Amino acid sequence: MRTTTGWQSNSASDRPTDLERTAFERRDLRDDDIAVRVDFCGVCHSDLHRIQGMLGEGDIVPGHEATGVVTAVGPAVTDLVMGDRVAIGTIVDSCGECAMCLAGQENYCWQGPVTTYGGTDRVDGTKTQGLYSREYVLKSTFAYRLPDGLDAAAAAPLMCAGISVWEPLVASGIGPGSRVAVAGLGGLGHLAVKLAAALGAEVTVLSRGTAKTDDAISLGATALLDTTDEQAVQDARGRFDLVIDTISAEHALEPLLGMLGLDGSFCMLGNPLMTPPRFFAFLPGRKRVFASGTGGRLHTAELLAFCAEHGITADVEVLPSARVSEALDRLERGDVRYRFVLDLADLDA
Repeated sequence: MRTTTGWQSNSASDRPTDLERTAFERRDLRDDDIAVRVDFCGVCHSDLHRIQGMLGEGDIVPGHEATGVVTAVGPAVTDLVMGDRVAIGTIVDSCGECAMCLAGQENYCWQGPVTTYGGTDRVDGTKTQGLYSREYVLKSTFAYRLPDGLDAAAAAPLMCAGISVWEPLVASGIGPGSRVAVAGLGGLGHLAVKLAAALGAEVTVLSRGTAKTDDAISLGATALLDTTDEQAVQDARGRFDLVIDTISAEHALEPLLGMLGLDGSFCMLGNPLMTPPRFFAFLPGRKRVFASGTGGRLHTAELLAFCAEHGITADVEVLPSARVSEALDRLERGDVRYRFVLDLADLDA
C-alpha cells in the first residue's frame, strides 16, 4: 500500500467543516493504474453538502476536481507517462460494458459509477477517498491529459463545475442564435456563462438584485435580469431556449420555468435536495425539465479541448490546503468569486 496525506472530515465534530490533516493509504498500482501528485483541487458545494452529512456521508477525504502530474504508471498503461499533466474529475471507474458506458456516459453507468470519493472500488470493495490529498491512484482511462496553455489551478474546477454545465449545453444543442439563461452566478454559473457565450449563445444571468451586473457582462453575458423585479420576470416569459439553474439554496422554480419558450429546457444543477416543480408548472409550452450529473469521458475530453481552444478556465481564489476550513466556511456564506482552489503543496511539509 502507498501512504499519502490529506484533509478528512470528522462527522462527530461540532464543526464538520474543521477538517483534520491525516495520513491514509492508497492502493498499490494495478496494471492499468496511474499515480498522480495532486497539485490543485477545487472546493465544490457538493463537498460541503457531504461534509455536513446532507448526503449521508461519514468521515471522508473530499475533493473531486483536480489537476496534477503523473508520478507512476502501471505496466499496461500506454496513454500516459510519468511527468504528464493530468486532470481528474468526479468519476474514476465504471463497468465499461453497459449502454451508458459504451456511449461515453460513464457518469450514468447502470451498475453505478465509482465516484472519486465516497464510492466503492469495483475490485476490492474499499471506500474511495478524494482529492483533498497529495496523491491519488486511479485507472488511467479516467485521467485526462491537461491541454497546454490551461493554468493548472484555474483548470481544476472544469472537472466538476465545468463539465456539469457543459453537458446540458451540449445536450440542448446550444449554439449561435440560442438564448440561454443562467440562474446564479457562482462556481457553476460563471462557467456556464463563459461556455454558453463561447458556443455563440445570447446569455442572460438571473440573479437576485443587480450587484453582479458588471461581473455578468465581463464573463460574456449580454444582460442580467433581477428576479426580484416582478415586471422584469413577467417581461421575460417565453424568452429562453434553456435555463440552467445553478442556485444551491432553496428557491422558487416556477418563475424560472415561465421564462422558457416553446419546447424550452430547464436543467437543475445547483441543489441535489431541490424538490421538482409541480406538473402544471412545465405543461404550457411543452417544457422539458431535467437534471444532469457531471459528465462521461467523451464530453469531459471534449470540454477540455474546447476550453483550451477558447482560453476558458474558472475564476479562482487559490488557498494553501491548510486553509480548507476557511474555504468551506466562506463558500457556505457565498464569499467567493467564483471557485476556491486548494494548493496541496503544503501537504509535503
